Amino acid sequence: MSGQKQSKQSEDVIDESLRRVYQEAVDEGIPDRFKSLLEQLKQQDAEQGKGK
Repeated sequence: MSGQKQSKQSEDVIDESLRRVYQEAVDEGIPDRFKSLLEQLKQQDAEQGKGK
């Protein structure tokens, strides 16, 4: 096997691994605690906007 072929195969394996890790992170979603915190921040912003 030539050096270029082996390098290409290594890059392909790395690319696939990165895609898989990224997809797993996307599929995991946002934890409920973060959603709750975001909702609290939105409410605070809305309340501050009313007072102005």
